[in-house]
Amino acid sequence: MSSTQRSDVSLVREKHSFLNNKGETLSALVERPESDIKAYALFAHCFTCSKNIGTATRISRGLANRGFAVMRFDFTGLGNSEGDFANTNFSSNIDDLLAATEYLRGNYRAPQVLIGHSLGGAAVIAAASRIPEARAVVTIAAPDDPGHMRHLLRDRVAEIEAQGWAHVSIGGQKFTIRKQFLEDISEHSLTDSLQSMDKALLLLHSPKDELIEIEHAYHLFERAHEPKSLISLDNADHLLSNPADAEYAADAISAWASRYITQD
Repeated sequence: MSSTQRSDVSLVREKHSFLNNKGETLSALVERPESDIKAYALFAHCFTCSKNIGTATRISRGLANRGFAVMRFDFTGLGNSEGDFANTNFSSNIDDLLAATEYLRGNYRAPQVLIGHSLGGAAVIAAASRIPEARAVVTIAAPDDPGHMRHLLRDRVAEIEAQGWAHVSIGGQKFTIRKQFLEDISEHSLTDSLQSMDKALLLLHSPKDELIEIEHAYHLFERAHEPKSLISLDNADHLLSNPADAEYAADAISAWASRYITQD
């Protein structure tokens, strides 16, 4: 289902919803030019974030202003999507990405560009080989492996493993993290995903990122096949809080992805 509203003179903004593989309704938003669309892109937000976080909003809108139609959505249990976040994990993120792809494929066009921020970046790498229409994959401040989340949760890992769950404060909000999440991230290897990925890869990362250090981008770059590119985001923080950094990222993604997409 969808409802359409115009966000400004040149862009169309459409609210959508689709079902995940458990039958829960996920909330999505498509921003696109009125005409002359270069390609469709799918944006995966960061861990415990939502489609409305500034990073996702600014980059998606920046790409729409450059001719791309971009769909961003809330993963299960986050934002306006149904489901219990405590029951989700990296595998369910991949499933949500595939469900979003199927919705785009059936209602618009399948995404040629996959974009993911932080853990969402790891998710688009993991999902890419299962989306044949995708020609380009972009990560922003992504970890080199989902298992890195154990490091970010290090203060609570022992508690989670001992009692099976713990309440964790992330970005000022409390989330329940269960042992199954830790077990699931340990089962995924981005090395395997990169080896089987036949897409162009762009890594965007800041040397000033204190949450996920730029060495993660170097590791991903080393493991990936050509064509691959790495662009420094200079003084940006992990969330690209400065709008100028998000605008720069959108400009870089647009110029780079235009080399690989095909237009009908």
